[in-house]
Amino acid sequence: MLRHIFKLLFVLTIFGSCDDHPQVDLIIYNGKIYTVDSGFTVVNAMAVKDGKVFETGTLDHIRRTYRALKNIDLEGKAVYPGFNDAHSHFMGYANTLRWVNLVGAKSYDEAIKRCKDFQKKHGLTFVIGRGWDQNDWGMEGFPDKAKLDKMFPFLPVYLYRIDGHAALVNQATLNFAGIDTSTIINGGIIEKDTDGRLTGILVDNAMGLVDLPSLPNEDMLEALKEAEKNIFKAGLTTVTDAGLERSQIELIDSLQQAGKMKLRVYAMVSDKPYLQEYYLNHGPIKTDHLNVSSFKFYLDGALGSRGALMLKPYSDDSSKVGLQLSPYSHYVESAKKLKENGWQMCVHAIGDSANRLVLNVYEEVLEGKKDHRWRIEHAQIVAPEDVTRFGELGAIPSVQPTHATSDMYWAEDRLGWERMMEAYPYQSLLNSAGILPLGTDFPVEDIDPLRTFYSSVFRQDTAGFPQGGFTPKEVLSREDALRGMTIWPAYAAFEENEKGSLEVGKWADFVILDQDILTAPKPKIPDTKVLMTFVGGEKVFEVKKPSHN
Repeated sequence: MLRHIFKLLFVLTIFGSCDDHPQVDLIIYNGKIYTVDSGFTVVNAMAVKDGKVFETGTLDHIRRTYRALKNIDLEGKAVYPGFNDAHSHFMGYANTLRWVNLVGAKSYDEAIKRCKDFQKKHGLTFVIGRGWDQNDWGMEGFPDKAKLDKMFPFLPVYLYRIDGHAALVNQATLNFAGIDTSTIINGGIIEKDTDGRLTGILVDNAMGLVDLPSLPNEDMLEALKEAEKNIFKAGLTTVTDAGLERSQIELIDSLQQAGKMKLRVYAMVSDKPYLQEYYLNHGPIKTDHLNVSSFKFYLDGALGSRGALMLKPYSDDSSKVGLQLSPYSHYVESAKKLKENGWQMCVHAIGDSANRLVLNVYEEVLEGKKDHRWRIEHAQIVAPEDVTRFGELGAIPSVQPTHATSDMYWAEDRLGWERMMEAYPYQSLLNSAGILPLGTDFPVEDIDPLRTFYSSVFRQDTAGFPQGGFTPKEVLSREDALRGMTIWPAYAAFEENEKGSLEVGKWADFVILDQDILTAPKPKIPDTKVLMTFVGGEKVFEVKKPSHN
């Protein structure tokens, strides 16, 4: 009891009201606050007013200068700028919360059972799922639709692969979409077996031949609410949504304007002619919570589905070099329009050939000007001679470290030893470009940014595989990994003057963790918990305290 009384007296002494002390809304103190400013300054107190950082410094200075409506004793805990996911699919993630979850299914039969159970529980007339990975099923190639047809002879079923670049569908879905053996698609694959029959596998552009039903509006709103809750629980305060329709952008904006969504979103507009026409004519959108000033393009597919565009054939399928999803002229012509209208270009490129082509586009169109902050999303397989071109052209590599630690189990099969040793070259790209914004690509990977941190710094799974790390020359320092989750994504979105670091005048978006990830022993980092998340000085998440009943 005496201990609690003394603590109360201490707090009152420090923060007792005094008329001549300016009032702020919040003071956090007695912790380790990483500002992530240019000097990587660490302080132990911060004052917040009107949603923004008012001052940072020592506890002694803050207590002598301000009084607060609310004070939080950090009790030695660590504070960081709110985590910022530089590449994700927020709207897509919300959808998956209402679809069959196939992540972690250990066999094709398990995946089908999950579909059947889900359909029975919800009475669906069209089953959509996501997350299967044939690499987890001991398969060298894709599954075919035979088992799906048997289980669902009349009900359409559409199952996204984990990477979102391939889908397995049944015959009912093919019939629904009017796809048959004569259907032709550019930039995609409608897979056939050796007898010329459709297998049910659709890759990249072929996936768009199926017009999937949308969630009812009420269900979508509930899904978005749940998605935002999960995002705040993970310590994220801003996400980049890489590829949205106008209706999706307007839904996000309306919810934010109504105060029903507090998450900050950097929205990339999808590469479609009608969207280019609309947004290039109407101009960017910028509010405190929404920034729409970029377009997202796809040059190739994904490595796992052998759609990533490679300079040389795949090591495990010499008949394939991947897919180029649109003609080279499309990217050049679009780039010129974006440059003329002041929009950012962001291009998905995974294979080494795809990365080279995007760099060629940027070199051709930007004509040596390096201040446009045009991005290459993923940059997973980059020829060594192209790595230096990122810095030379001012291209920003936007990468997802958990892709490396998810792919490392089978990457050598796809790439061969030599190409694999040069893959996911994060430190090399950082050395070239000077910054390296990090993301998760959720729901392709887990939403947790702390997994991003762990994969960046150690390039291992949590069991310690592989020993020494996956191509360990490309590990990032803990400090750079933190920058990649905070200030560098802000810079990549032209928002470094308003977020990404805890500096005076910037938004008070921050996260409190139960341990310091910059100093904690490696084995303890995966167990790190988010205690609180704040957006604009407002607490949007707090971990539930254990009951002592």
